Amino acid sequence: MITIPEQLRIPEQPIDPSATPMIALHSLYKSYHTSAGPIPALRGVDLEVQPGEFVAVIGKSGAGKSTLVNMITGIDRPDQGKIYINGAAIHEMDEDQRARWRGTNMGVVFQFFQLLPSINLVNNVVIPMEFCRLYSASDRKKRALRLLEQVGIEDHAFKKPSHISGGQQQRVAIARALANDPSILIADEPTGNLDSKTAAEILDLFCELADQGKTLLMVTHDHSIASRANRIIEIVDGEVR
Repeated sequence: MITIPEQLRIPEQPIDPSATPMIALHSLYKSYHTSAGPIPALRGVDLEVQPGEFVAVIGKSGAGKSTLVNMITGIDRPDQGKIYINGAAIHEMDEDQRARWRGTNMGVVFQFFQLLPSINLVNNVVIPMEFCRLYSASDRKKRALRLLEQVGIEDHAFKKPSHISGGQQQRVAIARALANDPSILIADEPTGNLDSKTAAEILDLFCELADQGKTLLMVTHDHSIASRANRIIEIVDGEVR
């Protein structure tokens, strides 16, 4: 079990079903054009996630999970449909606007960690704060150290990524995703490269973050991993079931 330091805890907030959804997708369609013709990836997806929910999206390879994540994070745009994240109309933003919005409102955790190998763990966590020009220089480092403590990796703070295990690197990636205090955390197959014990520890941390009031959406193909979430959504051939 990973313990959240008391000074970083936020009182647990019950989910209010009448609240404005943190994530609201309306009639999303997305196709990819190939030499063989268009290949549909999403077919009229409707989805709502309430503030403070921990939702798992499951589906087989090619079902549309990654495309769905790309829509929610603003990495890609739908061919048709609307995307509202915490009230912001993502589908109306251009690429630069989406990048700026994402930097201060959303944390993203990937399967392959994507830490910069040439700098230590503290500076990996500092980078999002620098990019968005949040906090003073001294506060950035202090916050990075607190976040590394939050994910149980503070003893390795000044090591480079290659000097720690894969599970430890994923904890650092979570700390980095939390750097700008986003209201939403998106995790795309976050345990795919981890052993079962380490995966369970990462999921413990996700559950505690949800208890603090963070909204989490986790994509996975593993039903046992998905079972740790508050709600499971299945996507099949680009449609939510």
